[in-house]
Amino acid sequence: MGRVMRGFGVISGPLGRFLYPPVCAGCGGAVTRAAALCAPCWSGLHFIERPYCEVLGSPFSFDLGRGFLSAEAIAEPPVFARLRAAVIYGDLAGRLVASLKYSDRTDLVPLMAGWMSRGGRELIAEAGVVVPVPLHPGRLFRRRFNQSAELARALAGHERLPFAPVSLRRIRSTRSQVGLGPQERLANVRGAFLVPPERADDIRGRRVLLVDDVFTTGATVSAAARALKRAGAAEVDVLVFARVAADAR
Repeated sequence: MGRVMRGFGVISGPLGRFLYPPVCAGCGGAVTRAAALCAPCWSGLHFIERPYCEVLGSPFSFDLGRGFLSAEAIAEPPVFARLRAAVIYGDLAGRLVASLKYSDRTDLVPLMAGWMSRGGRELIAEAGVVVPVPLHPGRLFRRRFNQSAELARALAGHERLPFAPVSLRRIRSTRSQVGLGPQERLANVRGAFLVPPERADDIRGRRVLLVDDVFTTGATVSAAARALKRAGAAEVDVLVFARVAADAR
């Protein structure tokens, strides 16, 4: 361990910065520090700010007053209480998510989790435990890590909240949601999650902050929230890095 830490010190010190200069997390261009974005990439991110729907966190084009809900939240109230996202899913946000998920860019976790912490401040203030959306064990073995768990771990550590990475399990292997329609997505994840009886005390009576990387139609987090509520969660809020714009789904 000491040898590893000394090696890390070299890499993170002046010699390391000379040999491995920091690059933009979005485009790979030169930047002044690691885990940062260059100015053009920064301007390409659409951070979600108020006004937005108090339930689904979808941004409004003009201020309708605090507490106003979107037509979608009124017509189809979600299983979870509230959703917040740091950014709107677009080209750059998609590249960041893909780099973390498929290219082992875990160095992006502090950057992305920091933005999530800012976007989900009110949810974090009321959270009793942080739970990531789990991968099925087979997919976790192939991918080697769960990107949602790494984001949740960073959030919980920074905010000093209990972290329960194994309190929710994916008990059924499902197809990737990519390319599926809304109804297919719902059917794909129905009954896919379970809180094991031996982990129920982690959840019971607590307000759970459920963490995922991307919100598209809400099928996955809704199925996960149902399992958490069946296990006795007082309520479930959802915090994601990026959400697809309501008019793009």
